[in-house]
Amino acid sequence: MLKILLLAGFAVTATTALADCPAPPPAQRDIIADSYYDDPPVNSHIDPVKHAAYEAAVAPLETFLRAVAKSASDGDTECTLQWLTAWAEGDALLGKIEKEQAHYQRKWLLAGLALSYAKVRDAASRDQKAAIDTWLLALADGVRKHSDAYKGTKNNHYYWEGLAVGATGAVTGNAADLDWSRKVFRAAEADIGDDGILPLEMKRGSRALHYHLFSVTPLVMLESILDEHSAKLEKLVVFCAAAGKDQDWMAKRAGVPQVELSKDEYDWLPVYFRHNPPKTEAWNRFDIHLGYINISRLGGDLKTANPLEHVKK
Repeated sequence: MLKILLLAGFAVTATTALADCPAPPPAQRDIIADSYYDDPPVNSHIDPVKHAAYEAAVAPLETFLRAVAKSASDGDTECTLQWLTAWAEGDALLGKIEKEQAHYQRKWLLAGLALSYAKVRDAASRDQKAAIDTWLLALADGVRKHSDAYKGTKNNHYYWEGLAVGATGAVTGNAADLDWSRKVFRAAEADIGDDGILPLEMKRGSRALHYHLFSVTPLVMLESILDEHSAKLEKLVVFCAAAGKDQDWMAKRAGVPQVELSKDEYDWLPVYFRHNPPKTEAWNRFDIHLGYINISRLGGDLKTANPLEHVKK
């Protein structure tokens, strides 16, 4: 049924009767996933067998997130709330979270689910709000506790944790989660060099540019949610834009040619410019081609502002 829903492209509208909404898939409580890189500590080369196993393990979760993000973006409010409520009542993602990759997956899911929920929460019933809010807050609590206990390096994953917890705090009105995400944002600012480079991500070999883009994506959304205006983040944005336009230059900086980027790796730019309107012609040189303008981990369609964004004129 879920496959049929995705293939149909969510043709239903917000006025469609609830009975027309396909039943949500069973809530998945556990996340069992492992890393797919085979060249630690650089982690730039993907083992195809491990990657296939990872994709198979998380496919139901990613499919659910894509479906929710798309229905929320398409205005199918009733169906979005029905699916979120079903997983909330089933304590989804609150069971066994095995290995670090599973924790990574949970925070990405939480970020996308919270941002999607922000698009429909105003239409939720009291019972739906209670169920979904409680669920998202429990997920955020798990993300925070794991992050605070983690003894390793805090890199791009920390930034995504900040967004996941911050989006949850913003959509539910939880001040503690918002405060925690602001702490993450401050740490990210400290990580960014005066040249806009993230030193830890520059060590990722052929994926150095990819991981700069993977890092800036949650930070741009988090900056808008928190209504911050960060000069350090602007340096990172400028660096990412310049590196994307001249990948030979980026290869020299990283010391190795860079892997080909996917089509959506600059789709966070509309979010950034809604919160930081270009003030000089200098930004015109950053004419990066945008891909889908649709990132499920950022709540789906990015052509229009998420309700949690702070848009500036």
